[in-house]
Amino acid sequence: MVLEEAGGMRDTLRFVLGDELVEIASCDPTLTVLDWLRLDRRMTGSKEGCAEGDCGACTVVIGRLDHGALRYEAINACIRFLPTLDGCHLLTVEHLKGADGALHPVQQAMVDCHGSQCGFCTPGIVMSLFALWLNEDAPSVSRIEDALAGNLCRCTGYEPIVAAAQQMYRLGSRDGFATRRISIQAQLQALTDAETLSLGGPEGKFIAPASIETLADLVIAHPRATLVAGATDVGLWVTKGMRRLDPVIFLGRVQALRLTEDRGDHLRIGAMATHADVRPALAALSPQLDELMRRFGGEQVRNAGTIGGNIANGSPIGDLPPVLIALGAKLVLRRGNEERRISLESFFIDYRKQDRREGEFVDAVIVPKPEPDALLHVSKISKRFDEDISAVCGAFLLRLGEDGRIAEARVAYGGMAGIPKRAAVAEAALIGRMWDEAAVDAAIAALPADFTPLSDMRASAGYRLSVAGNLLRRFLIETTQPCVETRIAGLLAEASHG
Repeated sequence: MVLEEAGGMRDTLRFVLGDELVEIASCDPTLTVLDWLRLDRRMTGSKEGCAEGDCGACTVVIGRLDHGALRYEAINACIRFLPTLDGCHLLTVEHLKGADGALHPVQQAMVDCHGSQCGFCTPGIVMSLFALWLNEDAPSVSRIEDALAGNLCRCTGYEPIVAAAQQMYRLGSRDGFATRRISIQAQLQALTDAETLSLGGPEGKFIAPASIETLADLVIAHPRATLVAGATDVGLWVTKGMRRLDPVIFLGRVQALRLTEDRGDHLRIGAMATHADVRPALAALSPQLDELMRRFGGEQVRNAGTIGGNIANGSPIGDLPPVLIALGAKLVLRRGNEERRISLESFFIDYRKQDRREGEFVDAVIVPKPEPDALLHVSKISKRFDEDISAVCGAFLLRLGEDGRIAEARVAYGGMAGIPKRAAVAEAALIGRMWDEAAVDAAIAALPADFTPLSDMRASAGYRLSVAGNLLRRFLIETTQPCVETRIAGLLAEASHG
């Protein structure tokens, strides 16, 4: 009944490839964009490197409608499932050259500045710069570096590539994409409908509802379905784990899940809001949140990965849950027409096990804004500064009473246990103390009672426990000695402006 009210069913995938309308009536639910381009279309400019969304050799640019406006983003084609492109505009490196054979300014700048390397990573680098070209004018060096952080080139040579990014804006506008935006936008609007896409293939079914009501019905009807948001982790289940996912329910066409709303004393963030979407709102709460979001994967991952996916995935080393727990966030879960709200910290039960009942899905996360007098700290420690998963992520919130003693303490970590978790014993050691070295020493001494971390490829148990304590000490330094520089990001910013 809901499907009929929402506009019925459609069994054909539709998107625009360059200037061509593509319609596909049968497709495996987890066929990647990269495999389709290279194997079906023989468009081999996009390369497969890591097949897990790290190296950026596969980078393509996707145009999608965002509240009616056309928005272009760089994404990793190696972990993006082709059916998720319904209603989108797909551009690859093959589309950049002009009809007369002239190079696009991005390509010409790479030639002029000797930015091109062996040719394997170069197409992905060009597409990352092309997305920057489409969206921004005269970006700073640090912004250019952010845009390139998701492209790992083993030939080195980033300096000439950054120079090419600056040079491309000086070559004039020899770009047909800007003039075509209006027609592409109209074409995508014509493809937008309220129908549920139901696409079958030899390996299973892909279902993409357009309304939250239809989604709720589908999750109840298919309780064992894999819910796919940005696929920045689920994609690896396929490319690395060789798993077969059937059926797949894609949440990306449900616009109600993409909304981020400022409701005065809190933010309501829809589950399908991407990391790129929410960065401005979270940055307004704290500059440290801005730094955390900037280091959240590469730009391609931030453009695809979602808040709901990062939480529902239940990873013990996800970057966002510790800070959301420290802020006292609540999770909105939906089953049919019923809504259930729980504290985010209680959602995580055990490794990869969450308090999500059969037929439920993550609708939104409610993030309280910290009080003006609250002390907030966020730290991410990883082997590689950019585009890396945390070894330890710490997030702390303190409130001091009128007497200067700690009245409230919320200390949360990722990477220290099988779930993102508060340090209850360390919190108790802080309450009632003055915020000073003695308080930090007491909290650090209590951490072994809260955590028995594991050793793995990212860090040893001893390192994790030591770092967890050091982050509390950094918190004290930052809140009592503001003249002391404790952030690499600050030093990098100074160097780029020096």
